Amino acid sequence: MDYEVMELGDVELQSGAILPGAFLAYKTYGTLRADKSNAILYPTAFGDTHVQNEWLIGEGKALDPQHYFIIVPNLLGNGLSSSPSNTPSPWDRGNFPQVTIMNNVRLQHRLVTQRFGISKLALVTGWSLGAMQTFQWAASYLDMVERIAPIAGTAKTWPHTYVFLEGVKAPLETDAAWRSGHDRQTAEKALRAVGRVYAGWGFSQAFYREERYQQLGYTSLDAFLSGFWDRNFAGLDPYNLLSMLWTGQHADISSNPMYNGDFEQALRSIKARAVVMPASTDLYFTPEDSEYETRRMPYAAFRPIRSIWGHFAGRGLNPEDSQFIDDELKRLLACSVSAS
Repeated sequence: MDYEVMELGDVELQSGAILPGAFLAYKTYGTLRADKSNAILYPTAFGDTHVQNEWLIGEGKALDPQHYFIIVPNLLGNGLSSSPSNTPSPWDRGNFPQVTIMNNVRLQHRLVTQRFGISKLALVTGWSLGAMQTFQWAASYLDMVERIAPIAGTAKTWPHTYVFLEGVKAPLETDAAWRSGHDRQTAEKALRAVGRVYAGWGFSQAFYREERYQQLGYTSLDAFLSGFWDRNFAGLDPYNLLSMLWTGQHADISSNPMYNGDFEQALRSIKARAVVMPASTDLYFTPEDSEYETRRMPYAAFRPIRSIWGHFAGRGLNPEDSQFIDDELKRLLACSVSAS
């Protein structure tokens, strides 16, 4: 394994259900200073593990392990942290309890404070579902998070995003044959269907019109659909995907006793300096939703990624988009947090 695991014991979730023998898989990069002032948290996105986050980490980049101690916790349900695929019966597969973004962030807080003794985070950042965890950190731990940089993700799941995720979920729920006996062949067929549904949402209309998939090495649209999208979810566990989809659909930084559903108050309460980076052509985490949220955060700047790469502008596939993100992170990390 290229990651570590923190055992958390039986955990009571927001729903009141118990997640037995919970654990978080995580990877760290760099060295924590003696004063513990250089910690960055970088949660993973839907379907990703820590490996997919590594494009943003490296020498000379904003997230430089020579200067920062970067913690990448894996999302519950992604197959490395507690998930339907690795939790013992009877809590495995379809019996895995529903987990929220808040559940993830609370367990990450235990990792950060108990394992590393960190009381301040210089930055929390993440893409997509990782961005939603970023917002939750800032709203839940007001005095602990100094800066946030959510990338192509919002502070709650807006109605259109919920509908999009329903579409992604539909192939798994419609073709239930894979549920009996873990028929891998049937499961792979359902997973390919998930990829085809996602294909129309992950990138923009202009991306397809201008055939930008050629930059990824695909010579035709059909080659891109089969080579990129059919493989995007290949090998993953369908129950894990359904678990993470539920988590994404029910994200809301105010859905907890701290805010009692008052979303506006939750946004106003965030003390962290923030750079909010939606993708300008994202079809489901729209820049309009992000701008609405940014205007209600007291120390936030709206910095859209001007790109035709859609949601995947924040995934490290296009060098120009990646450079924009890295530059914004560098400026944010250089910025004083005394105003907040």
